[in-house]
Amino acid sequence: MAAVAAMAAVMVPRGPDGTGVWSQGRVALGHRRLKIIDLSEAGAQPMIDSDLGLAIAWNGCIYNYKQLRDELISVGYRFFSHSDTEVLLKAYHHWGDRFVERLHGMFAFAIVERDSGRVLLGRDRLGIKPLYVTEDSRRLRFASSLPALLAGGGVDTRIDPVALHHYLSFHSVVPPPLTILRGVSKVPPATLLAIEPDGTRTTATYWTPDFTRHDDRSDWTEKDWEDAVLDSLRRAVERRLVADVPVGCLLSGGVDSSLIVGLLSEAGQTGLQTFSIGFESVGGVAGDEFKWSDIIAKRFRTDHHQIRINTERMLPALDGAIGAMSEPMVSHDCVAFYLLSQEVSKHVKVVQSGQGADEVFAGYHWYPPMADPSAATLDGAVTSYRGAFFDRDQAAMDRLVGGVPGDVVSADDPSGRYVTEHFARAGAETGVDRALRLDTTVMLVDDPVKRVDNMTMAWGLEGRVPFLDHELVELAASCPPELKTAHDGKGVLKQAARQVIPSEVIDRPKGYFPVPALTHLEGPYLDMVRDALYAPAAKERGLFAQDAVDRLLADPNGRLTPLRGNELWQIALLELWLQRHGISGPAA
Repeated sequence: MAAVAAMAAVMVPRGPDGTGVWSQGRVALGHRRLKIIDLSEAGAQPMIDSDLGLAIAWNGCIYNYKQLRDELISVGYRFFSHSDTEVLLKAYHHWGDRFVERLHGMFAFAIVERDSGRVLLGRDRLGIKPLYVTEDSRRLRFASSLPALLAGGGVDTRIDPVALHHYLSFHSVVPPPLTILRGVSKVPPATLLAIEPDGTRTTATYWTPDFTRHDDRSDWTEKDWEDAVLDSLRRAVERRLVADVPVGCLLSGGVDSSLIVGLLSEAGQTGLQTFSIGFESVGGVAGDEFKWSDIIAKRFRTDHHQIRINTERMLPALDGAIGAMSEPMVSHDCVAFYLLSQEVSKHVKVVQSGQGADEVFAGYHWYPPMADPSAATLDGAVTSYRGAFFDRDQAAMDRLVGGVPGDVVSADDPSGRYVTEHFARAGAETGVDRALRLDTTVMLVDDPVKRVDNMTMAWGLEGRVPFLDHELVELAASCPPELKTAHDGKGVLKQAARQVIPSEVIDRPKGYFPVPALTHLEGPYLDMVRDALYAPAAKERGLFAQDAVDRLLADPNGRLTPLRGNELWQIALLELWLQRHGISGPAA
């Protein structure tokens, strides 16, 4: 129980509103609560249903819990709370493991059968909520964050060589079940992991999106697709209003978040609180997009908050943002989300966000080339995708990584092999479909989605992502690729959006979450990077060849990846993360 308590203590920011522990026999559960639905103590966790002999600890929200509750009441179940937590317990009792197929929501859960000792772990379809696992010959532990597992002790913290290859080449995306540490894995999205009473494990995937065309939609016009997408997104936005506290919205000023605000207004949300963030310009890089978010805020009469962050505030926040990362996340906008979430949490506990639209509706620049004849074959598709997305090839990897090749980082190109194997699976026949499937089910989960969860929950703020409603994802997957790549990407979504939001926001140049100080390393940010890479812990670890580090530091902004990531920041962030979480010793 001491380990469970220590693990739960690390997650206080994720659940500042309450705590609980429970144990029976060989199983113990700990929980930190963020009160969103049923604010009374009847909704506290771990929740125990003595009549059914079940216990649960989980994180997330079931958007259709009221409908499931009514269905369960109709077959004789009685409820002692108004929470979605209790619905999960009774749904599992009634429908068994397949109850997850009925859920609309985001979740990571552990359900324990009191009498048998069986434990079922599960994660939502798009991996919106995280679930990490560590085990040895004597025990298995799980948590919503990797640092919580470290707090429990006994974790093998050596660097996983395949994961390091992914981090350094697959644009810092480490696909499940791997993490950067050998001793920690993550449950993949749409997966159930059952630990039976005799210790045996069974793993089942309960959902896979189909990226092929459907016969019943073969006669749909472009307008039919636009209307279907808008109707599906409208339902997704309305579902994510379920809460016993106010729901706000993050508003970047791009088409995705703007459309969500428009649909929330359409759904009758008056006085909606919206939030935008901006930074000081550095090196000629603009630090905010307030011009566009202001247009939407004025159009829909939202209670808008412009959050301006000066450079002095951002540097100290980097330590907190890195501490909130369950895995190293190189994206510059992590600290932006961290600071934004800090401010937003002063006003609301739940926000909707526009993450996922680019991966689901083909908003990135590497999708149109995937439609070229050269990408029609498997090898051609892999070559095209790799040229746009990968940070470096194997030769560059060998020059960067210290030690004997293969000792610290895999030398047989596991990242290239992973993409090739993923592209080769049935259910995606064109180059664009293959790339969209990989990005939707892997890259999206372990980059932007993880980023949003980690940075919002660092301040007890729940982020909800309508574009990852699984019914919307299924619809988009079946949409002809040329409709998605039209109009410089997200064509079908942009055309649908014209029914709701001003065209000037839709037709603007594509924006992003600008963080100039990390895009252009200088001053105290460069000092921080240099100190991390020359620290005794870094030298002992020996991850990177010293001459490679010296070259990057000599020209800190001179080497960028194909996706315009700073190579120096990429290696420094990994070292900063390892040092921040107290991970020391040789890498291998």
